[in-house]
Amino acid sequence: MCSNIGLPELLVILMLLVLVFGASRLPQLGETLGKTVRRFKRSVAQNEGIEITKLPSRPAKGGQSDVSDAELASHDHDRDHEHDD
Repeated sequence: MCSNIGLPELLVILMLLVLVFGASRLPQLGETLGKTVRRFKRSVAQNEGIEITKLPSRPAKGGQSDVSDAELASHDHDRDHEHDD
């Protein structure tokens, strides 16, 4: 998708950025973008060790399930309060 962007296209994009934001704000925008990318990469690296498990599904109306309503309610209650710490 971005393989067709060459030097002329990059110069046009840079000129548009200067017109929209002004030359004095471009360094600040670049710094903010760099910090955002670093934070994103750091959070992705930290979340690699998280194990994702499938939650039991609720049965359709009148359907049977091996998970009781009490177990589902308990799980919903735990999930709702896990960020209260």
